[in-house]
Amino acid sequence: MLSIIIPVLNEDQIIETLLYYLKESCSGENDIEVILVDGGSIDNTKNLIKDFSKQTTPPKKSQNVRKSISFQLFSSEKGRAKQMNYGAKQASSETLYFLHADSFPPKNYDTFILSELDKGNIAGCFRMKFDSNHWWLKLAGWLTRFKWKGCRGGDQSLFISKELFNEIGGFDESYIIYEDNDLINKLYKRKSFIVIPHSLTTSARRYKEFGIWRLQYHFWVIHIKRWFGANAEGLYAYYSKNISKTQ
Repeated sequence: MLSIIIPVLNEDQIIETLLYYLKESCSGENDIEVILVDGGSIDNTKNLIKDFSKQTTPPKKSQNVRKSISFQLFSSEKGRAKQMNYGAKQASSETLYFLHADSFPPKNYDTFILSELDKGNIAGCFRMKFDSNHWWLKLAGWLTRFKWKGCRGGDQSLFISKELFNEIGGFDESYIIYEDNDLINKLYKRKSFIVIPHSLTTSARRYKEFGIWRLQYHFWVIHIKRWFGANAEGLYAYYSKNISKTQ
């Protein structure tokens, strides 16, 4: 079984598309639960999720029928780290898969993830590509095939065994941003991370809205600040001043 955990906040423009995609693109060979954790949406996100979950009725069990996929909605305090930690607590399976609302994993994503667990690889991500033809974003996506820590980010999604996730302590909730990278850094220190050679497609909407070079510059500054020891509060202060207005 696979538990997919998706933090959401005002995602009514894309959430139905993602849920339909997850349903249609799984292999049908594994049971999947999709846990959506809302951080206080004021748009139609929650209603869309509720309506979609009602339309998805698990099939009766038989050897000749596809495995089931279910959709559940929960609410928690705002903040991706808090939302994802809350979702992990609700998960029924021993494999957690954290996914952003605007990222679409490859077809048969569940098989790829669970087969890595069977091999003993207990944490990792997919390669990534943007839904853009801009040369820089294409290059950034191409670089994610390498295992370098600098090529990692939350948009690539993250799978991890529940045991390891709990051992590490989950996402550090003091981080309002950079929570994905903080957890990934901990995994790299343990040498517990692999990159699955299949690509996830993520939205370039923020780059289009803010400007590719301007946004990339601010992301680089945040990484450099963390490299030189900036704490969670300092990173969020910079983010709030320079990036959060794009959300």
